[in-house]
Amino acid sequence: MYKIRVILDTKEDVIRTILTDNNINLENLHTTIAKAFGFKGQEMASFYRTDDEWTQGEEIPLFNMAEAGEEISMQNCILNETLPKENDKLIYVYDFLNMWTFYVDVIEISTETREDFPQIILTVGEIPESAPEKEFVADKLDNGYGDDGDIDDEFGHFDDFDYNEY
Repeated sequence: MYKIRVILDTKEDVIRTILTDNNINLENLHTTIAKAFGFKGQEMASFYRTDDEWTQGEEIPLFNMAEAGEEISMQNCILNETLPKENDKLIYVYDFLNMWTFYVDVIEISTETREDFPQIILTVGEIPESAPEKEFVADKLDNGYGDDGDIDDEFGHFDDFDYNEY
């Protein structure tokens, strides 16, 4: 049995704790999470592997997108193989048009078996009417050529050139 905490990425606390069988695939977990937050589960979604700092890694899409059919998908990822230890984490994105983003964290693993899975054992907060705005900020990359102003310093100011002479 897995006890999984799912937290919606919003300013207010919106949390669901779910008990589920450890042998389900991630497609079943996707459906369980979607329903736990009041969605129908009919939109595209993906899980992303992550580290302890929630850095987004490899995508596990809902459907296999490879032509040969050999790529990873939620259907061929089993929960206890994908998240084998307590505190293992995934990022879950539901509905790519709205980008509902959730943090999925394994908080307990036990050998207990039950027939009433999946089960929501904790509900905190209400889901907002619309998905929170996502701000995508990229780090400024060093291109190895120095600061942008260096080229003007070395060759004079480009605005001073008369390009019609050439």
